[in-house]
This record gives sequence, C-alpha cells and structure tokens, in this order.
Amino acid sequence: TGPIESLTPAMAASAELAFKEVSDSGALLGGETITPIRGDSTCIDSAAAQTAAEDLISQGVAAIMGADCSGVTGAIATNVAVPNGVVMISPSATSPGLTTLDDKGLFFRTAPSDARGGQILADITKDTKVSNKSIGSVAVTYTNNDYGKGLADVYAAALKAHGITVTEVAAHEDGKADYSAEVATLAAAGGDVLAVIGYIDQGGKGMIQASLDSGAFDAFVLSDGMIGASLTEAFGSALNKSFGSLPGSLGKGSGIFATVAAAGGVDPSGPYTGESYDAAALIALAIQAGGSADRASIAANVMGVANGPGIKIYPGELGKALGFLAAGKAIDYEGATGVSFTSVGEAAGSFLEKEIENSKFRTVKQR
Repeated sequence: TGPIESLTPAMAASAELAFKEVSDSGALLGGETITPIRGDSTCIDSAAAQTAAEDLISQGVAAIMGADCSGVTGAIATNVAVPNGVVMISPSATSPGLTTLDDKGLFFRTAPSDARGGQILADITKDTKVSNKSIGSVAVTYTNNDYGKGLADVYAAALKAHGITVTEVAAHEDGKADYSAEVATLAAAGGDVLAVIGYIDQGGKGMIQASLDSGAFDAFVLSDGMIGASLTEAFGSALNKSFGSLPGSLGKGSGIFATVAAAGGVDPSGPYTGESYDAAALIALAIQAGGSADRASIAANVMGVANGPGIKIYPGELGKALGFLAAGKAIDYEGATGVSFTSVGEAAGSFLEKEIENSKFRTVKQR
C-alpha cells in the first residue's frame, strides 16, 4: 500500500514469477520449492514496515525480496533483517544513504543509487528541449523523505554543474488534499519546468495537479517514482511536454524478460519489474550455490552468482542455472537488467530516458 501502490503489484508478481520458475524446475536443492509470503512495507511508515518484516521473519523466511521505498528499506534492514541475519535484496530502494548502511554484508539492491540517477536526470534535462527551447531554469519539488531529499540534492547540484539555474528547491509532504500553496511558492521563484521528485499516487501527483490547475507549470521533469501508467491516465495530453528517467536496460536480458514476463501474465513495462525478477532470482541462485537455504549461506553466495565469472544466465533460464550450480559450475547472472554489483552490493545500473508522447510514456534511449 502507500504512495506507489499502483506500481507494486507488478513488482511483486514479477518476483513471484521467478520463484515459480525455480520451483517448477524441480532443480532447487534436489526438488525443493519456494513459497513466497507477502508483507506490506507501506512505503512510508517505518514502524508498520518493521512489524511486517518481523512477522515474515517469525514465519521463518530464508530471505526478503524488498523493500520498495528507501526509508522503510533502511529501517527494516537496520532494525530487523540485519540483527536476524536475513538477506534483503531491494529492487527499488535508491537513496544514496543506503550505500553506507552498516549491513554486515546482508543488504543488496538491483536498482542503482540516486547518486547516479540524479546525474542522469540532470543530463537528460540539459539535452531536452521544451517547445523547441533548451531548458535554462528549473524549480524542484521533492517528497520530504530519504528518497526525495537524496535525489533532489544530487539533481540540483548536477543541474548547476550544467549551467542550468535552479530557482527553488522545496519539499512537499505526502497525504495532503491541496498543494496550491507549495506550487505558488515555486511559481514565484520561476522556472522553465518543474522537476517533481516524488510518488505517483501521492504528493507528486498532487503537485502536478495544482500546477496544471493554476497554470504555474505545464512541463515536468519526472523522477522514477513518478513514472507509470496511472499518471498519464490521470492527466493525458496535459503531460505531453514532460519527461524523466528510471533505472532500466535495453540489453539482451531486457528483451528476453519482456517475453518471459508476458507469458507469465506480468506487464514487463512497469517500473522495477525487471529488477524485482532479478532480486528474486538471485535469492534462489544463492540458495543453490551454497547448497542450503540457511540465511548465512545465502548471504555468502549472492555476490558470486551475481558477478560471476561463469556461464551467463538470462530470464527464463533459472532451471538451467540451478542445474549448472548443482554440477559445480559457476554462473554469472545477467538477468533482466544486466546485473553487476559494486563492492557494496548495489547495481552499477543503467537508466531509461522516458518522454510522454500522445499521452503515453515512451522510451527514448538507454543512458
């Protein structure tokens, strides 16, 4: 539930698709299966998220695929998962602060940090024309949490390095019925576009609504948390000047994943679906690599299956990968997103530049 609730069903289904593929193969530890158990992180309520994680751990889970948003992910890792020795692999927590988490080697993420994402978004802003004019000034609004502030700081600094004026950087709170006062403050500062670093089903959407209603802004730069069909369905052609970015790949694995996901009834175009499949796959492959679903064994083997060297593995090939591991052969899991972890266990990552054309998001290119 929470401010990205329209995005998470496809993410969960994508992870469970990987778990089903593993179970159906009959190759996991000589015929074991994986039973997924869901818990609601809420995205924004750390206490509720920790309670949900504690419930999962009390049921004996081997590892956690998640959480989604950065603040609750950090809270679960620090207060629940790490003290209990449980691996977490998040597909979508992007705050730069998670890079230095004291995780005892238990926290990984298949999404890249906003330290890179903010730079990419600024590069796209520099290269994009709105109404045939280069963007010279940007107002920035961000959701007032770890994700929003971390990405806004990186983005604003990168804009300034490109010679683009940042007129105002202001937080907004989620859960409000009206954002006209926040928009008025940003409008007074001016800006060719408004960058909205927030959540698609919450304050970010509200900021766009208030901007359009007042005529303050008609072009928006969208962070990853703002990209999804529910936004274009809500605003239609009013967003046709808008653009943004989110982690993703156009590589070999992405094309294969699209076919595998569609066959499994999952929309592969949704944000973080590929990253969710990959996070789940890495858990299963780490179990097989260590010959055990023991939590410490999983932790010791995630990096090895993710980074190789070994036989490259793509979506739909998890049964084959389990067979290789059982035979003592090394694998290099490429997956849907070209998985390659840094030394602290986070994706180096590539990004997809998105623009809205004819009231729909369209991928321009990979960055």
